[in-house]
Amino acid sequence: MKNNKLYAILGLSVFLVIVSCGNKQENAAAAQQAPPLPFPVSQVELKTVTGYIDYPATIEGRVNSDVRAKTSGYIEKVYVDEGEKVKKGQVLFKLETQSLNQDAVAAKARVNVAQVEVDKLIPLVEKNIISPVQLETAKANLAQAKASYSGVSANIGYATIKSPIDGYVGSINFREGALISPSDATPLTTVSEIDQVYAFFSFNEAQYIDHLQRSEGKSKAERIKNSPDLSLVLANGKIYSEKGRIQTSTGQINQNTGTIKIRAAFNNPNEILTNGNSGKIRFPIEYKDAVVVPQTATFEQQGNIMIFKLGADNKAKTSIVKIKGSVGNLYVVESGVDTNDKIIVSGVGKLRNGMVITPQETSFEDAIKPVATLFKN
Repeated sequence: MKNNKLYAILGLSVFLVIVSCGNKQENAAAAQQAPPLPFPVSQVELKTVTGYIDYPATIEGRVNSDVRAKTSGYIEKVYVDEGEKVKKGQVLFKLETQSLNQDAVAAKARVNVAQVEVDKLIPLVEKNIISPVQLETAKANLAQAKASYSGVSANIGYATIKSPIDGYVGSINFREGALISPSDATPLTTVSEIDQVYAFFSFNEAQYIDHLQRSEGKSKAERIKNSPDLSLVLANGKIYSEKGRIQTSTGQINQNTGTIKIRAAFNNPNEILTNGNSGKIRFPIEYKDAVVVPQTATFEQQGNIMIFKLGADNKAKTSIVKIKGSVGNLYVVESGVDTNDKIIVSGVGKLRNGMVITPQETSFEDAIKPVATLFKN
């Protein structure tokens, strides 16, 4: 009885082993017959695209004129307020002149005395009663007295401090009662002319050389003249309505920072910009007839940007690409891919080098279109 049961169990085990082996063989056969996974591929084409690089910038009025005293004294009156628009010659400050007026009266008296002395000596010289030397000495004393009086009068005039240009008043650094002098390091205020403003930004050495090489012209002046129009991104993130142009550069690399300072000019008809504003210069870079690939077709490996090309027998083949710029969702390629190549444009995270795929032909225009954002924060 026991032997019969043992034989039954052994028979069942053999049957199960046979069935299991059959299933594995069927699954293996099915796996071999399954087609390779499909991936979109596209032939690389040349495109002309424009990218942008932002540079921090500071804004200054076209003319910034420091207002300083030409004589010492106490401020008696401030006639303007910060931010006020003023005209050239408009009075901004008035200094106390009481002591200067007293000095002027005394100086005028000395002039009168010297003049009387000259007038008295002239007829005496004409009659040869006294030496002409005495008259010349008196005339010299008169000239000295007049010069002293002119100096005091000028100081009285300097006590009325006027705007040197049309523009807007900046910070007023001294108020009524403050003692000021021409040697003060801080100006009374600054008047800025802002119908046109300057935006200052910097290139590093490589960016400066790239810019000169991209611009047409035989000289530096011609290349600057042929530079592209610039945009200004304001502090609120909006693009300023007026376009700007590069006017000049310092011409020398700062050895401490490794940068060169660039000056661009923007018209300011609505007076939105003012002295001291900040922003970003948006500098356009055009890549003509360049090899571009969608960034979705690339991945990073050990610090290299990689891409999958479609090789022989529909095998995916990795290649290192060197990037010289990015424009939106595209990379501008310097080397590693050319127009003879077909690339796998998406799904690269599922690929392995040498993996066989089923290529799905996709137009290059569709391949480089940006992916729409479905959700926004």
